[in-house]
Amino acid sequence: MPAPLADRIRPKTLDDVVGQEHILAPGKPLRRIIESGKVPNMIFYGPSGIGKTTVARIIAENCGMSLHKLNGTSASTSDIRDVVAQIGTFGSENGILLYLDEIQYLNKKQQQSLLEYIENGDITLIASTADNPYFAVYNAVISRCTVFEFKPVTAEQLIPAVRRAFRMIGEENGTDIVISDEAVRTIAYGCGGDVRKAMNTAELCAVCGEERDGKLVITEDSLRLLSQRSNMRYDRDGDQHYDLLSAFHKSVRGSDENAALHYAARIMEAGDITSVCRRLLCIAAEDIGLAYPMAIPIVKACVDSALQLGLPEARLPIADAVILLATAPKSNSAYLAIDAAIRDLEGSDALDFPRHLQNVHLDGEGAAVRGQHYLYPHDFPNHYVCQQYLPDALAGHVYYKFGDNRQEQAALEYRRRITGAADTADNKK
Repeated sequence: MPAPLADRIRPKTLDDVVGQEHILAPGKPLRRIIESGKVPNMIFYGPSGIGKTTVARIIAENCGMSLHKLNGTSASTSDIRDVVAQIGTFGSENGILLYLDEIQYLNKKQQQSLLEYIENGDITLIASTADNPYFAVYNAVISRCTVFEFKPVTAEQLIPAVRRAFRMIGEENGTDIVISDEAVRTIAYGCGGDVRKAMNTAELCAVCGEERDGKLVITEDSLRLLSQRSNMRYDRDGDQHYDLLSAFHKSVRGSDENAALHYAARIMEAGDITSVCRRLLCIAAEDIGLAYPMAIPIVKACVDSALQLGLPEARLPIADAVILLATAPKSNSAYLAIDAAIRDLEGSDALDFPRHLQNVHLDGEGAAVRGQHYLYPHDFPNHYVCQQYLPDALAGHVYYKFGDNRQEQAALEYRRRITGAADTADNKK
């Protein structure tokens, strides 16, 4: 069975690699490292299908070192030991290059087994991962490697690669392939920056093409069928998931309802309503907060409706909640206040309560203060009386600062009115 087109068409030189100009263009960091011939320990990080494995293979095949390839999804500790056993042998006199794909799937012990050898230079490691290496890779391995981030390939960069794919298929099959420029662009724009996905789509299109007058015609119908939803790059446990949620949250916080709807639609199109619902509940309390307190119960009602309805109808109450929050006044005063209060607890001993706030206790023989001495606010004008509530060590600390929105300014005015009235009453006494 022949290898997939994505593997057959894999570039053999750096100049043939699609995209990644920020690190591979002449004069750029990774290009200069590769051309120097002195290969350091490296980790290639980025989404799948954008050239990490290709670049690693080009380096490995041109460095003159003894090459060993492992994949984290299937490699065992014994596989790693077999590589280590080659150190000092005749075949490894120019050094050992270990290309480790999907390193995030190795457990901590397996990653640690490499540390001694990559540190002293017995093994040069090139690893690739689609997950953020600062979370997925053991920190001691990270500290011994240089991390290069690979970025999704743009659609315009993909267009020549798609054309090349169809030319190669035609040459292999000895036939002319007829495909419109618009169809090529559809494939390039529909693959979410994933070169491998674009190659696979081209190969499937050729399989489903129609024979006409000795030529293979790629029809629009088969193209639409094969490329539908292919631009959805979404992994619920990966960076794309959290990047989307972050972009969604920040768009709502920034009062851009159109961007917020775009990101919400992308999340829902991937079938994930739970994540967007949880984020909406968080935004209502964190970013709208006391500027519009009713946003919290309204969003809760929208979320409940969405979860009961399920997709596709869930998009309606979610859209209501997104637009409501994006266009609502914003305040993070409560968020800042509770965080400030928590910071005061860090490193503090257990703080006592003011005596007048404690539950009623029997005064012992040696009690310094006898009696409760609690002032009941409802016995005073405006249901307010000035007394200490914070522990003595924190007396006078201010955590909450009234926001500049109408709701909180009204609350501030009320506070000033009742505290001023209380001061006046005290003076009269």
